[in-house]
Amino acid sequence: MSLRNQIQLICYPNRIGTNLADLAGFLESHLQEAVGGVHLLPIFPSNADAGFSPLTHLEVDPVYGSWEDVRRISGRFDLCLDLIINHIADGSPEFLDFEAKGFASPHADLFVHVEQLGDFTPDDLAKILIRKEKEPFRQVRCANGDESQLWCTFTEHQIDLNYDSPLTYELMRRYMAFLCACGVKLFRLDACGYTTKRVGSSCFLVEPDVYRILHWFRDTAREYGAEILPEIHDHPSYQFALAREGMLPYGFALPPLLLFALLDGDSRYLKHWLRMCPHNQVTVLDTHDGICIPDVEGLMPEDKVRALVENVSGRGGDAILRRSAANVHSVGAIYQLTCTFYDALKQNDDAYICARAIQFFAPGMPQVYYVGLFAGCNDQELMAETGEARDINRHFYSLDEAQEALEKPVVQRLLQLMRFRNTHPAFQGGFNLLSSSRNTVIMEWQWEQDFCRLLVDLNFRTATVNCSGDEGEEQCFRC
Repeated sequence: MSLRNQIQLICYPNRIGTNLADLAGFLESHLQEAVGGVHLLPIFPSNADAGFSPLTHLEVDPVYGSWEDVRRISGRFDLCLDLIINHIADGSPEFLDFEAKGFASPHADLFVHVEQLGDFTPDDLAKILIRKEKEPFRQVRCANGDESQLWCTFTEHQIDLNYDSPLTYELMRRYMAFLCACGVKLFRLDACGYTTKRVGSSCFLVEPDVYRILHWFRDTAREYGAEILPEIHDHPSYQFALAREGMLPYGFALPPLLLFALLDGDSRYLKHWLRMCPHNQVTVLDTHDGICIPDVEGLMPEDKVRALVENVSGRGGDAILRRSAANVHSVGAIYQLTCTFYDALKQNDDAYICARAIQFFAPGMPQVYYVGLFAGCNDQELMAETGEARDINRHFYSLDEAQEALEKPVVQRLLQLMRFRNTHPAFQGGFNLLSSSRNTVIMEWQWEQDFCRLLVDLNFRTATVNCSGDEGEEQCFRC
């Protein structure tokens, strides 16, 4: 069964209530009409990186619940799960076997042995895109005396997988077959851009290697009736390439474009993107990571991007930097802004609803992050407690707190808009961007005799919908 063109909720297994059973009950009780799908962030046993260092994809961490809980959710909602394809945990059975047996292990070829790639000169090392304060290598001495330098892009616990080895594809096929049997319809391919290693390159999104890998995931997912959503943060041209290759791209450019439009009352750059963005995309305003900046490169002037970064950074946590190994202590380029979207818009209810209305009317399938659903504010205490800047937007909601958040007026307005987006028949049809002034945005959907039109006034922060009704009469309401 294909994915429904309805809003998906992005959520952790333990941050609305304490486990998957709590989450399932909350979804069933409060969000049946507002949400058509659920993107569950990692549910697997893990030893690092907030779940993104999986020991396996074949088990649910008992702290979260069981596969029965997962099937309960997938039975009512389209289910998206993260498939962490770049790496596996150093606590996984495969890595532990390699540590014990060295190159005699049947799993040895799963991992990227740096010495087998060729010699890296200092210039080569300087080109590598890294995600930590040193080269992405880890020296491993096995129990039998074998030694190898293994690639680990992220933490020392996350060992990169070797996509020049059939073993890696065998492992991924086993994971995908099992997860689809549990109801998964969409795989978010986490960190897929880091799967390509080539001496002399950045080892990130190396073309055409990355498409060879993604084609395999696309075709294998379709064998099991699922689709893939590659997670790539970089120049927006990559999203167009993914769409052309029959994959679902992320509309990661939308959040900064919307922030600029609403904070400056200027729709020029937003509308430029709306005219050309892929129509099969998945749109987000907020995620568990942050508001990404590289995705808007070339879509907004650099001085406007810098001004936006300074504006939002004053209300959030530390920005996440993208570094290269040439100088790990350089300021580097801003990669992600750590801030809830509601705080990024200065907790202005009307601006927030305008942002969501534009997201829901933009081409593609919308996803709403759980903190965004509740119009959540920055969790400074959690960020200070963990030392992780992105935790500012990863609040733990008890069930009582979540139910209380649903009663906030801004959230009630958001839920009404979500139900409208999920049920109006015009969203089955085609999208049009209509001519408008610099301080307005007008968007329209039409399917047969049904239509819906959104007018957003950026200066007054109003969002007005005109649409066809049940009896063919025209209706109008303010979001």
